[in-house]
Amino acid sequence: MRKYVFSVCILLAVAASASAVVEAPNGPAKYVFFMIGDGMASVQIHAAEAYLASVGANDIDDGGLNKSTDLAMNSELGYVGLQKTWAWNQLITDSAAAGTALACGHKSYAGAISVDPEDPNLAYKTLAELAKEQGKKVGILSSVSLDHATPAVFYAHEVSRNNYGNIGFQGATNGTVDFFGGGTFKDSKWADPSSMWPTFEANGYTIVHDLTDLQNLPVGTKCVAASSVTQDSQAMHYEIDRINSGANGEWSLAEVTEEAIRILDNEKGFFMMVEGGKIDWTCHANDALTSIYDTIAFDDACRVVIEFAKAHPGECLIVVTADHETGGLTQGWAGTKYDSAYQNLTTQTMSFQAFGRWLSDYQSNPYSFYNIVKIVLSYLEPDADLTRVINLIDDLDMQNKIEETFGVVYNDLSALQQAQLEEAYDRQMTGEKIRGSEEDYLIYGDYNPLAIACTHIINARAGLGWTSYSHTAVPVPVMANDPSFSGYYDNTDVAKKIAAAMGGSLN
Repeated sequence: MRKYVFSVCILLAVAASASAVVEAPNGPAKYVFFMIGDGMASVQIHAAEAYLASVGANDIDDGGLNKSTDLAMNSELGYVGLQKTWAWNQLITDSAAAGTALACGHKSYAGAISVDPEDPNLAYKTLAELAKEQGKKVGILSSVSLDHATPAVFYAHEVSRNNYGNIGFQGATNGTVDFFGGGTFKDSKWADPSSMWPTFEANGYTIVHDLTDLQNLPVGTKCVAASSVTQDSQAMHYEIDRINSGANGEWSLAEVTEEAIRILDNEKGFFMMVEGGKIDWTCHANDALTSIYDTIAFDDACRVVIEFAKAHPGECLIVVTADHETGGLTQGWAGTKYDSAYQNLTTQTMSFQAFGRWLSDYQSNPYSFYNIVKIVLSYLEPDADLTRVINLIDDLDMQNKIEETFGVVYNDLSALQQAQLEEAYDRQMTGEKIRGSEEDYLIYGDYNPLAIACTHIINARAGLGWTSYSHTAVPVPVMANDPSFSGYYDNTDVAKKIAAAMGGSLN
């Protein structure tokens, strides 16, 4: 079986290389772009392409980029491989262990940030540190917080990915990174937030929080481009929310990538890691359309990189991959058999996160139907079971919001889907467990029950299914403009191949 998979990968690589657009490096790469779609396996990529083909590429083209139904990462680079993602201590990895493998070429335990699994005092050399040794500049970009696991493994060394303060402090003081961009840094019990920006500034960084200020920075500026309008956990907004709500003018991942290229460019070149981090987050919540939007946003950043490479033939290495797959997404669902209807996703207007925030506001609003019923019952029947009296059919506010957000019309649903929605509504509004905790998790994960029920219904109508709220162990693709990335190999080999293309070593 392994020989068969390897042969298929080689055939794919040979076939793709015939139409390669981006010229491979001539000798050691001057510019190195390592693009990581967190949680993005082949199915997330193909789901995005199938959605574009179903609804028309221009329907979500907000940035004027020349989108087609083929993502640039698939159609422009020329060589395809597959990498295995397992961690040192478990088959299903986390982003820290997978990131350590991708950044350092060595396995480690889940939660480790570029340290040896048996001796955490031993720090592995990262690709970013190798680039600095070669005189290159370094950029670390992510749509999530800049001290999250994937960005962190390139510039920090920590026993736990949760030591955000220590990770951020290393980023500010160790001199590895010249440009941070995307989300911002997390506040934590390990660091005083008020000291964070002064620490960066004391180490030569200019701090900017909006696109205009970023665009006005001179070439060569050492900077942190940290979004000031983050959505959750110091991360940028989900792309569907950034586009549809405006997100107070927040930059896109493609825009901050374009500015990073401009600012970092120099005679010796640079190493840049760009992470589409919220692909993972939305797949954890089984929100298919939001994952599609974030996959396309990540591809927009890839497109910016590819255009730069076309203008610098023979100087650029581009590698696009993932750390793991998230959610167990499948293109196919038992209820739709061989049919797919991605156009059914177009009715969704916001992410599960934005809907969950609206739910919280609704439940705290004293004039909402929910709270009026609670007040009335407190007088008439203090011990009443709310699950018997609050019903989705009676709550027009909630019905209207669900229809507006997801396009889920109650009267158009099957009896089973109506029951699922009503039960999720009762769970949401009462906070009570209807089933045992283990069964509850299998249905709703750790998310708002009503949001999960709506996304599951709309995904099923499109012909998409999920198996998990966690990561999975499926191999993930590697797309590159270098033939050495063809084949089937371990995730540690990705880092080793990049180091070799840079003319260096991680040993």
